Amino acid sequence: MRRHTVVAIAATAALAGLTFLPTTAASADSAVLTYGSAGGNAVAVGDVITGSLAGGTKASLATSSGGSTGITCTGSTLTATVTDNPAAPGTATESATAQTFTGCTSNVFGVTGVRSITVNGLPYTTSAASDGSVTVTPAAGGSIQTTVVLSTLLGSVTCVYQAPSLSAVSSNGTNSLTFTNQAFTKVSGSGLCNANGYFSASYAPLVDSSVSGSPAIYTN
Repeated sequence: MRRHTVVAIAATAALAGLTFLPTTAASADSAVLTYGSAGGNAVAVGDVITGSLAGGTKASLATSSGGSTGITCTGSTLTATVTDNPAAPGTATESATAQTFTGCTSNVFGVTGVRSITVNGLPYTTSAASDGSVTVTPAAGGSIQTTVVLSTLLGSVTCVYQAPSLSAVSSNGTNSLTFTNQAFTKVSGSGLCNANGYFSASYAPLVDSSVSGSPAIYTN
């Protein structure tokens, strides 16, 4: 009888740091990251950026690219600290310090529950360019890593997955950051762990939680 487990990928991710949105019209002297509006107040170095899943969406940890089999989570959050915010056009950077997943279930045969999904090796570096492209990278020589613990018909199973980097796209229209089918590869775990996994999620709105009222973040 075939049994499959599902993978967990973060995104990071990881993962991760994730607060950057594509360009709209802005003043020539605006910073790459602003809050409140495009071309608005510059996000300060040291400010903490946070985001949760966009309303009505789920994070998907699939067994195939674009597939519907795998893990889905009703809750996920991202936290990052701004480390550089130059004048636009340019590339801002953040240190992704946390990513969580909650309310996770699986429709994979043989999996009876999702015990935990943990993003390992934080912080990761997130680079956000003025064109809206976002890249999440680990420290030199490292990998972005996520560990998922599943309950299966054969007991608890731990699967560890890694990726060299993650890519995302941001949007000023929805103040969102979207990961689509970001590929991870299994590096350890039993034969019940899938060999590969794909992470998709959209976080919105991304806000500057260090500023009163937590205004939305824009990229210029």
